[in-house]
Amino acid sequence: MIDIRKFGTLGHANHGWLDAHHHFSFADYYDDDRVHWGALRVWNDDRIAAQNGFPPHPHRDMEIITYVRSGAITHRDSMGNMGRTAAGDVQVMSAGSGVTHSEYNLEDEDTTLFQIWIIPDARGGNPGWGQREFPKADRSGQFVTVASGMDGDDALPIRANARVAAATVQAGDSVSYDLADGRHGYLVSAKGRVRVNGHDVDARDGVAMRDIGTITVEAVEDAELVLVDSL
Repeated sequence: MIDIRKFGTLGHANHGWLDAHHHFSFADYYDDDRVHWGALRVWNDDRIAAQNGFPPHPHRDMEIITYVRSGAITHRDSMGNMGRTAAGDVQVMSAGSGVTHSEYNLEDEDTTLFQIWIIPDARGGNPGWGQREFPKADRSGQFVTVASGMDGDDALPIRANARVAAATVQAGDSVSYDLADGRHGYLVSAKGRVRVNGHDVDARDGVAMRDIGTITVEAVEDAELVLVDSL
């Protein structure tokens, strides 16, 4: 099955410094049909104003992946980690038994990002954080795994039987991904119109998929794709 969730139907909250669109129920937005998709619990499409951000706040028992689309985000946490993640790169925080962190846009321009939360396979454990560069040239015309808890993947580690992959595709070209039976796929084009298994999809729409075998994405315009594959 394929369920296309148009950008205009997503939950929306504009706090001034933060303009957020929620693919799944989050904060004051609740939709009984969009609580999670498999182990994928949150996919927020955030725009953070320059010199603003999320002050220190706690999390536990969640794998939090941040994919920066433009600008940069600066992370600090109670484990002593600090790092700046720029556009196209990824950071992962395993909240484990509990961690406090802040995420600030210290740039002189807006930062846009996807914040993705995946439910871990087990509760507890020591929290952890990491970041990594993923040059767009390396994922041109192919999906590259950027975060994973699946055997054999060279990516930032997460504590879930799930994978986050990204690709860039030029207009007129296509990429494919094999989604195993029983697994849940969720795809968003960060920019560019695409066609997913024959269905027209606009930039920032969500595409929920299950039991479809091969996912084929044709780029109508130059596109930047992010995909979550989870149980």
